[in-house]
Amino acid sequence: MKSERQAKILDLIVKKEIGTQEELTVELEKAGFVATQATISRDIREMKLTKVAMSDGKLRYVAYRKTEEDLMEKYTRIFKDGFISMDNAQNTLVIRTVSGMAMAVAAALDHMELPEIVGSIAGDDTIMCAIRSVDDTIAVMERLRKVVDETSIF
Repeated sequence: MKSERQAKILDLIVKKEIGTQEELTVELEKAGFVATQATISRDIREMKLTKVAMSDGKLRYVAYRKTEEDLMEKYTRIFKDGFISMDNAQNTLVIRTVSGMAMAVAAALDHMELPEIVGSIAGDDTIMCAIRSVDDTIAVMERLRKVVDETSIF
């Protein structure tokens, strides 16, 4: 029932200019779906619907989907914003970040899908990455340096 309702919500917001939860509830009822305002609100959150302004100034719901390119751009920005320096000790890469940013930078690093990195641990301002070999560590450092220097390689 939930998946059918959410599919109908997507169908409705594509076909009609729906800007409020009340309008959405009415349209769903017309289509045979009975749902409370709380249910509609949860659906909107789960489906990551957002409102956009139309040319006449009215707002309407739209389904916003981030593309892989959008996400990679976001992760790259987070990495660059938090990065301070990096160094290696054999096959361990140590990345220093702005205080409080290590976990965000480590999450961005995870999403860069660098197969050479076996795993990483983040503290407050330091990330330690276990890398498969010394050669791989040097290669990862070169790729990350390019990210920091704004040459997109992902």
